[in-house]
Amino acid sequence: MNEIRVAIVGVGNCASSLIQGVNYYRAAAAAGTSDVIGLANPMVGPYAPGDIKFVAAFDIDKRKVGQALHKAMFAKPNNTKVFYDDFTYNDVVVKMGKVLDGVASHMADYPEHQTFVVSDKPQPSQADVVETLKSAGVEILINYLPVGSQQATEFYAECCLKAGVSLVNCIPVFIASDANWAQRFRDAGIPCVGDDIKAQVGATITHRVLTRMMQDRGATIDATYQLNTGGNTDFLNMLNRSRLGSKKTSKTEAVQSQMNVPLPSDQVHIGPADFVPWQKDNKVCFLRIEARGWGGVPLNLELRLSVEDSPNSAGESVDAIRCCKLARDRGIAGPLEAISAYTMKHPLIQHVDSKAREMLEQFINGASPAGATKAAATKQPLA
Repeated sequence: MNEIRVAIVGVGNCASSLIQGVNYYRAAAAAGTSDVIGLANPMVGPYAPGDIKFVAAFDIDKRKVGQALHKAMFAKPNNTKVFYDDFTYNDVVVKMGKVLDGVASHMADYPEHQTFVVSDKPQPSQADVVETLKSAGVEILINYLPVGSQQATEFYAECCLKAGVSLVNCIPVFIASDANWAQRFRDAGIPCVGDDIKAQVGATITHRVLTRMMQDRGATIDATYQLNTGGNTDFLNMLNRSRLGSKKTSKTEAVQSQMNVPLPSDQVHIGPADFVPWQKDNKVCFLRIEARGWGGVPLNLELRLSVEDSPNSAGESVDAIRCCKLARDRGIAGPLEAISAYTMKHPLIQHVDSKAREMLEQFINGASPAGATKAAATKQPLA
């Protein structure tokens, strides 16, 4: 039996969409459904989405801690779309997590149904988390903490290293793309994937592809912006601009990396715009690219993209988890180059998305001897 034992940190909207989807595709496979949509890779090696088994979870909200996972994932402030709920996880009870910098102070100014309500349960030590990971037989921990949770993410990364567990880091705290952390995972013989999940069809991937297309067609880009609005806790959390340093770096470099010559910093603006509560988990992206084409004649592109934010994330997380498991099976350690470049905004080495896809296919098929980067985590030329 193929099985991938996964723990979740942060049982929010992204976790809910991932768990729903894993069970949705498992049920479809059991029913013999042949026209299932939404998967770039129905199989990753021997692993289907339904082979992912969630065996542990951590959160800090009093409405989730102590609850069975299938109840916690639908508790407030979660507000993502419910597309499949015919499952239970009675044997997985959400444990109290480490708060550290996981909650911004301004969140206390908003209604309970929109924000976190921190549990008064005792917080775990590093040894407690390591013991939970080991006793549950966890192979991979997926990090869905709020943007800006630097200390909390590093806490769980340390736990992974001590427990021999891989990390799939879906937030813009730099672990897999940081030289020191990358080397520590290599030295420990543990594969990891990161950083900052790139949605299946979202603002960043769309911006990257359009940017590259314009350059490949001979246009010169002079300026660009990407502004996003949403009504989930991610957007509420990001109203605190002091938590956005790594997020802006991640999103900006993701687009700048697709240009032959990056734009001056005052000619590119990429980041969240505002929290709109009634949008819930719907994210709206407003994108503009100003360029010049033949004869220096101006051309401008305006785009509005509306997506359910968390299912969009899950469409890539499912591949990151399965590739991480493949790497564990093959004895590969350190940041995984292909899947990180394909699914993450801030990988150790940036690649054009079409090449990242080719590299990923090679890795899945076992034709790529690398899979994990061996280069230092310094500024890399676009490959």
